[in-house]
Parts: sequence; structure tokens; C-alpha cells
Amino acid sequence: MIQPSIVIASITHDEQLSEARISRVKRVNLMAGNINTLQSIIHSLHQADKQVYVHIDMVQGIGRDASFIQYLAEHFKPDGIITTKSQAISAAKLAGLKTIQRFFAIDSSAIETAIKMIQSSQPHEVEIMPGLMPRIIQETKERISCPLIVGGLIRSNEEIEQALTSGADYVSIGDERFW
Repeated sequence: MIQPSIVIASITHDEQLSEARISRVKRVNLMAGNINTLQSIIHSLHQADKQVYVHIDMVQGIGRDASFIQYLAEHFKPDGIITTKSQAISAAKLAGLKTIQRFFAIDSSAIETAIKMIQSSQPHEVEIMPGLMPRIIQETKERISCPLIVGGLIRSNEEIEQALTSGADYVSIGDERFW
């Protein structure tokens, strides 16, 4: 049985919110909602004792600049943000938020660029997409000093175990069966 502490609920549709609130997971990566519903979503998930990380590149209607990130921290009070943008990582850290820098491992050049960005921005955690690449997970884990999250295209307990065995610290997954 996969431990709920290593599974992160990846919410991509509003319909998943009620399941996430009652699930065993402790963390939620929020990629659904919009600026009008964000505060109530975060509040309801906090009421359910969930940590909430807002994917600022995907939630509709929110900005990605330092001013908005400060506003997000002060008024919406998420636990952290997820982004592919290094400058947003820096702004979020200044605003007192935890940070997850996400990158897509599409080829060797993208991985090298991502490692340089990670070393420069020093996020709290890193997320690799997709999460089904044992060698890439292992190589990335060896080159960064923060916890590693993998996500994307994972569909079974065996794939979760393979990601963890390869060096992942957490698995972000949108399939409610694993929450």
C-alpha cells in the first residue's frame, strides 16, 4: 500500500475538490479554479487540513509577477506555489511561500537548462514531468539538493513504486484512487 504522505493530489478539475478534501493525502497541487474561486478553494482545503500549493501558471486569472505573488501570499494564503518560472520562485520565497519549480524533461538540453535554473533559484522542491523516467529521476536527484516530486502519466501502484525507488520523494497524481 502506497503511503498517503508521499502522494500529492494533483487537482486539474473543480470536480476533484470534494474528493481531495476527504482523501488521505496531506498535500494538494491546485491547477483548477480561477481568481474568483481561489480564496474559497484554498480555505476549504485548509479546513480539511490539506497543504495547498497553487500552480500559478495554470489557475485562471492570476498574475505571475512579484506584485501578484505578494498579494496571493497575503490575501489567499496558500502554503506555496508551483511554477516553471525562476523569477516567480524568487518572488514567492520573498513573500514567505514554499516553492516548487516544475520542469518538463523533453530532451537533454531541457534537463540541463532546468538544472541550471534550479541551482540559481533554489526552490524548496522540484517537480519533473512526466514522472515515468527512472534514469532521469535518478540523475536529477543526484544533481539537486531539495526534495524531488514526479508527476504526469503515472497510472499504477507499480509506477509509483518505480518512481520512488528511482529517487523521487513524492508523486503528484491526478487519479483520485491513489489519494
